[in-house]
Amino acid sequence: MTAMTQNVLADAPYDVEAARRDFPVFRTDIRGKPLAFLDSGASAQKPQAVLDAMNAVYTSGYANVHRGAYLLSERATAAYEGSREIVRRFLNARSVKEIVYTRNATEGINLVASSYGRKFLKAGDAVLISEMEHHANIVPWQMLRDEIGIELRIVPIADDGSWLMAEYEKRLDGVKLVALTHTSNVLGTVTPAKEITALAHAAGAKVLLDGSQAVVHRKVDVQDIGCDFYVFTGHKLYGPTGIGVLYGREELLTAMPPYQGGGDMIRTVTFAKSTWADVPQKFEAGTPAIVEAVGLGAAIQYVEGLGIERIARHETQLLNYATQRLSAVKGLNIQGTAAGKAGVISFTIDCAHPHDISTIVDRAGVAIRAGHHCAQPLMERLGVPATARASLGLYSTKAEVDQLAEALDLVVEMFD
Repeated sequence: MTAMTQNVLADAPYDVEAARRDFPVFRTDIRGKPLAFLDSGASAQKPQAVLDAMNAVYTSGYANVHRGAYLLSERATAAYEGSREIVRRFLNARSVKEIVYTRNATEGINLVASSYGRKFLKAGDAVLISEMEHHANIVPWQMLRDEIGIELRIVPIADDGSWLMAEYEKRLDGVKLVALTHTSNVLGTVTPAKEITALAHAAGAKVLLDGSQAVVHRKVDVQDIGCDFYVFTGHKLYGPTGIGVLYGREELLTAMPPYQGGGDMIRTVTFAKSTWADVPQKFEAGTPAIVEAVGLGAAIQYVEGLGIERIARHETQLLNYATQRLSAVKGLNIQGTAAGKAGVISFTIDCAHPHDISTIVDRAGVAIRAGHHCAQPLMERLGVPATARASLGLYSTKAEVDQLAEALDLVVEMFD
């Protein structure tokens, strides 16, 4: 897609009803009511274009990739590696060598913690994370701390969920790696990634960003940000489960040891020793998620076809509407009100537990998430055991927000 086409598309009006028609799931009723799917932050629905792309591989283009000396394998390899180029352009990475396929963002973070962490970090070195991290960006660093003795430092956040740059800067001395969310899955807070990265580099630290909730809502340019590693998962980006991405600067990936051993990640194997393939294959042991990678590529092309800027504008307008609409529900408290936040609303209601809220609104055809959202330390910081969470996607509508708000009024009537 050319820059001119992107600019024209960005200025065009967004037709959410047309987008919804691309998703077969919205032809489904839930308990006799229209589906109001407000849980895209957990996993997004899939457009027909993704389903068709994956089905085409399974029905007429499937074979194992990379070493098959026959046409079907060559076609499968071209489709698989073609999707890597789509991801490269999506993130504006310099080379496909910087795009490693993983199962999900969690595996991408674990790969960096295991490979980069074990080789380049030592006892006493500090890794810096924040109070609003997903467990996937906490637990791997705890495991590394327990194994080799690194220090794990925590950046606090403001009461409204805002990023506190001064608190971040105070904790940078002696830090070797900064690992932060780009967008909070609970609060919707968008961290200032470019400034965070510049300050970390000035302090001698590398930077890993968890972009699972970011790439869905905004354009991400890893070269502009300047980060060293960036991870995201396919299933939140309207693609399939089982496929994720680790972007890493080529020189860092080249210097890192393999994460797993087996087929496809080797150059030579003898009983005496083995040598490794070049990146990214060095980090992709075994048969990869071939069809899922093609599905991810199709998902990215679908999102880009709609226009990321248009989607972002739609979601921002809907977030503002939803914030106003839900704030009118008696006893409802929104957790996370930072300026410029993404399309996530976590909330509690004084008279009802989040799990009860989720169960009751489901009877009205509304799907939301309830619990700690894989962010238990953040729940402790907020002083709540759990929240309910409505998260928006490119197909979300005011009618769905209204459906949720009306169901929440019923919750209050039942418990108040």
